[in-house]
Amino acid sequence: MLSRTADTLFWLGRYVERADNIARIIDAADRLATVPDSLAGESSEWEPALAAAGALQAFNERDLAIGRQAVIDFLAFDTDNPSSIRNCLDTARANARAVRSSITAEMWEAINEAWLELKRYNNARMDRPTLNRFLSSVKEACLRFDGSGYRTMLRHDAYWFLLIGLYLERADNTARILDVKYHVLLPRDAQVGGGLDYFQWSSILRSVSALTAYRWVYHDSLKPWLIADLLVLNDEMPRSIASCYENLTMLLDELSLRYGRQGPAQRAVRSMRTRLQNTEVAEIFQNKGLHEFLTEFIAENARLGHTVTEQYLT
Repeated sequence: MLSRTADTLFWLGRYVERADNIARIIDAADRLATVPDSLAGESSEWEPALAAAGALQAFNERDLAIGRQAVIDFLAFDTDNPSSIRNCLDTARANARAVRSSITAEMWEAINEAWLELKRYNNARMDRPTLNRFLSSVKEACLRFDGSGYRTMLRHDAYWFLLIGLYLERADNTARILDVKYHVLLPRDAQVGGGLDYFQWSSILRSVSALTAYRWVYHDSLKPWLIADLLVLNDEMPRSIASCYENLTMLLDELSLRYGRQGPAQRAVRSMRTRLQNTEVAEIFQNKGLHEFLTEFIAENARLGHTVTEQYLT
């Protein structure tokens, strides 16, 4: 496969996953906005949303007041924000069109229809029902794209590069969402384990479709260390960091077999996979702390993306 085609598929997977993640972040923030003022105090749910999306600095450079409509416009529709839902879907559609011969008709239809649906919401007033319809349409389109790929693509290098991009992006997204909740979302004077804390954690779990999974696995009230265990170390949770790296290890091994050689990408992913397998959640909290652990992981995950690019995509 040409490296240009592989690179386009890699970023197609990343941008579809990123659009889905931004939709989930907005959804979680809008849920948190319904917290009664007596619980929320002086906290702002929209600043953590920008932080989770990696867009806080870019937003602040606009010199705009952080508020519901401004953040939704920036994260969903702003053409100057490269990670807005609009730009993610637009770039994903352009990438899909460039590799039409490498993806299936069902995948193209899913991403093209998502792009057309997006145009319906140009300049729409984002009251809560309209926002919910919009975010649901984005998430459903991304699920349809993923499902179409799973059901219709041949299992060869085109599919593997697409999924490598997807899982790298998903691991980064999960780490950022968890880090924002643990490090900055709970107000300093709020009680850990209190009503606001519980509502925030449940909203975060809903944003990664993990609330039901948490109840199945732990049969317990929401506790930060158990949520970290689920989203970081549990292989059975599809959006966990451990699950993403289990899949990345398998996919990069498939590429090494296809091309007859291994390289730094395989070594790097195995190193992280081994560390995750040999780590207990208590060690994370006791040794470095969750914030430090996730910060280091986000940097290492980015380095793995650069390594994959240098090894296969340039």
